Amino acid sequence: MEEKKKIINTTITRNTADFSKQTGNIYETVAMLTKRANQIAADEKRELHNRIDDFRGGSDNMDEMFENREQIEIVRRYEQMPKPTLEATEEYLEGGIYYRNPAKEDKQAAKFEAMEEEVINAN
Repeated sequence: MEEKKKIINTTITRNTADFSKQTGNIYETVAMLTKRANQIAADEKRELHNRIDDFRGGSDNMDEMFENREQIEIVRRYEQMPKPTLEATEEYLEGGIYYRNPAKEDKQAAKFEAMEEEVINAN
């Protein structure tokens, strides 16, 4: 597991103006952060399951299962990690998230095409 940058695992009051700088819309930013947090959570879940699967034996019988200290330590470490929403927020505020909105890009492209048509038709 790669070591992640130390992220404060508590609630912090944030300036909402910082969140609308890149997108121009706080709601769009929240939607983007939600998608990124879901990606982070899915990656962490996949990584945890891969590490836990290493400890699984050939039998699924509950009588044969035993407590494994290393497995418990791995789970504890994942439980103490910062929440994916905090990680996504830090990434966004540090400029580490690439953002694009295809709907806005399509509207801009349509505007440019309309302007080009007007220029061509005017000549």
